[in-house]
Amino acid sequence: MLKDRESIMQIAPGYTYSYERELDRQILEHRSSELVPVPVWNKAKYAIKRSSDVTMSLIGLLVISPFIPLIYWKIKNESPGPFIYKQERVGENGKTFQILKFRTMYDDAEKNGPALSSATDERVTPFGRFLRKWRIDELPQFINVIKGEMSVIGPRPERQHYINQLIKDEPAFLELLKTKPGITSLGQVLFGYAENKTEMLQRLKLELFYMRKYSLRLDIRIFFYTLRTLVKAEGK
Repeated sequence: MLKDRESIMQIAPGYTYSYERELDRQILEHRSSELVPVPVWNKAKYAIKRSSDVTMSLIGLLVISPFIPLIYWKIKNESPGPFIYKQERVGENGKTFQILKFRTMYDDAEKNGPALSSATDERVTPFGRFLRKWRIDELPQFINVIKGEMSVIGPRPERQHYINQLIKDEPAFLELLKTKPGITSLGQVLFGYAENKTEMLQRLKLELFYMRKYSLRLDIRIFFYTLRTLVKAEGK
């Protein structure tokens, strides 16, 4: 659920009612090309962002490494299946990659096809629910960051299955493919996980705002707000 306006103004001061109404109008008219410019970083900014991505990822992997044997044992002991779950996502410029997560669902979770998760999803294992609550399941994505497939902060990557559905109604979604996807994002901390297409559209507006502002200062705000979200265990 979208958090209160006070939270929005703390992390994204420019996300005003007038901005949201204008964005709604442009989306409704399918004027996606006018929503955001192609993100442009000078060499210094890019170097800072990339070096901070790699540094944070190495630190994150170092911090989690002592707990990996316990996480491995709990996942494998609770249900059969792989320890690390791999899923194809669409990244920068439409290039696909395998996103990495600690497995939190039963191995046959998608036997009936792709389905968005929900707060009461019965496909999630008991230990998987704990991992999701604290967002621990996302930590293997630091490897994706080191490989250059993702950034620590950026629009969340989606599966082609859902992108194909969304762009039929909302071509603006393709604007998110102009930059590397992130482990955390403005949409993640201010909205959370989406359970349906309507919620994905609501989160999309926050991600488009990030693309418009796309600054190191906003990245820092999102990073600290993500830490706050982790402490409050608001994952699902």
